[in-house]
Amino acid sequence: MTSKELRQKYLDFFKAREHAIIPSSSLIPENDPTVLFTTAGMHPLVPYLLGQAHPEGKRLADAQKCIRTGDIEEVGDLTHLTFFEMLGNWSLGDYFKKEAITWSWEFLTNKEWLGLDKKNLAVSVFVGDDHAPFDQESYDLWLAQGIDPERIAKLGKEDNWWGPAGITGPCGPDTEMFYWTGEAEAPANFQETHNDPHWVEIWNNVFMAYEKKADGNFVELAHKNVDTGMGLERTLCVINNQPDIYQTDLFLPIIEMVESLSGKTYANNNNEQEVKAFRVIADHLKAATMIMGDNKGMAPSNMDQGYIVRRLIRRAIRYGNILDIKQEKWTMELAKIIIKQYSDIYQELGNRHDFVISSLKEEETKFSATLEKGLREFAKLSGNISGEQAFNLYQSYGFPIEMTEELAKTNNLPIDLNGFEQEMNKHQELSRTAAAGKFKGGLADHSEETTRLHTAAHLMLAALRQVLGNHVEQKGSNITAERLRFDFSHEEKMTTEQIAEVEKLVNQAINSKLPVDCQEMTVAEAKEIGATGVFESKYGERVKVYIVGEGEQNFSKEICGGPHVNNTEELGTFKIKKEESSSAGVRRIKAILE
Repeated sequence: MTSKELRQKYLDFFKAREHAIIPSSSLIPENDPTVLFTTAGMHPLVPYLLGQAHPEGKRLADAQKCIRTGDIEEVGDLTHLTFFEMLGNWSLGDYFKKEAITWSWEFLTNKEWLGLDKKNLAVSVFVGDDHAPFDQESYDLWLAQGIDPERIAKLGKEDNWWGPAGITGPCGPDTEMFYWTGEAEAPANFQETHNDPHWVEIWNNVFMAYEKKADGNFVELAHKNVDTGMGLERTLCVINNQPDIYQTDLFLPIIEMVESLSGKTYANNNNEQEVKAFRVIADHLKAATMIMGDNKGMAPSNMDQGYIVRRLIRRAIRYGNILDIKQEKWTMELAKIIIKQYSDIYQELGNRHDFVISSLKEEETKFSATLEKGLREFAKLSGNISGEQAFNLYQSYGFPIEMTEELAKTNNLPIDLNGFEQEMNKHQELSRTAAAGKFKGGLADHSEETTRLHTAAHLMLAALRQVLGNHVEQKGSNITAERLRFDFSHEEKMTTEQIAEVEKLVNQAINSKLPVDCQEMTVAEAKEIGATGVFESKYGERVKVYIVGEGEQNFSKEICGGPHVNNTEELGTFKIKKEESSSAGVRRIKAILE
């Protein structure tokens, strides 16, 4: 089965069960100060999981682009990926455990769909604790599907509880499905063997029945939701009995190009370092290409999403050195393959082809100079190389520890690898802490102050388009109760006069006491009335459009999930505090309401 067939089968299955098929959201979350990327299928749907009505209804299904960066250093093994696609089906206060479990089993085992061997399947359920009871209902439902009790593991919160995404938020027990990939017959007792790596998790059904409060208590949700996720790459590997995901059609064209560039082979290669290099290159350049090729994609830089793109590209180039790839600008050749492979599914990739290629070309040139600087810094070291020094070479100059080790060995210099690991662990812990957070409809919270600034951001975007031109599009934002931070497409630094004009237009709209109205309509209707938004892939068939003003006084029309004030008179006085560069072709404004 090909990746396209699996993706389509999944969507067709749930479409036949009255699910609206919604397109993937952007990899760059909107108005979210807590994460750099969309890391799971549920992130774009949090407002609806918390109770907002979704324009497409209560049953949804999708294939969502995702990026996870917490384990970049682990990429190269059999399980970790930076970019992946999550197939998901959703119930927003509609069906619950019975339908979710029954449909999961049907899709996995029925020959019309995946037709997996039932003898190789096992499941897990939540065992219960002081906050929530044993998930007896899920356990009984799996028994009703014909699963042997020994193939149902009862596990704790660390295994079978999802969420909340941050300190507070929706959460609940989950039930996970596993497939045996070992050569020997699958063991009978899953409770005792669930940690065996040959058991591969392929699907997870989360039953969002609770909301965790700030005081640590769990309160039952009035509308219980189902949030499921099936990893496309991992499931494709299992279905086709491939030894690893890099030999599925999602990676094989990239691997074959790397083989051509390096003169080395991937399959049956006994050199572990070379095998890891193939995987890192394929994973990292795919992830970097997908981020840059997103509708709100970022060029490599030293900040936020751009920093991750830079790190991925440079790490791929370093591993290219391990494979002795000599061709200049070779990353562009791989990006062309990736764009061709995915552009019929995610059309924005094809639209941003030239941007991706030019960004890679520039980054390779910059990294060559950076490596030279790093070699000069290494030449300054003498005696024992401390863990802090080795980590500084890695963090500041992009040196992998393997390169530092090799240079140290050549120069007969001892190196403190344990110290390096300690510094790396501290860095990763800081990264994970920074990435953790709560999701409140894309904003820091739903407080009055944050809501006011959210509406002000709509007014500012409309004013920017009036002053600078219709090329201006939102590229990201971070809105808290104290201020708004707003990134937008524009090549040049704004003049003092332009900034003053934007402030003037926004404050005129505020002083005009314009009503803020939310209307649901089709995408075609939204286009027809001139609403702003990225129409190619982000939205479903029906959307919410927030309109500021009436008739000729109409000031802003923008697709958005809310929340907003009822009238602009609630906002106060708008003031731009700073205008600066965010990344190539992207400017950033920081503003407040006084």
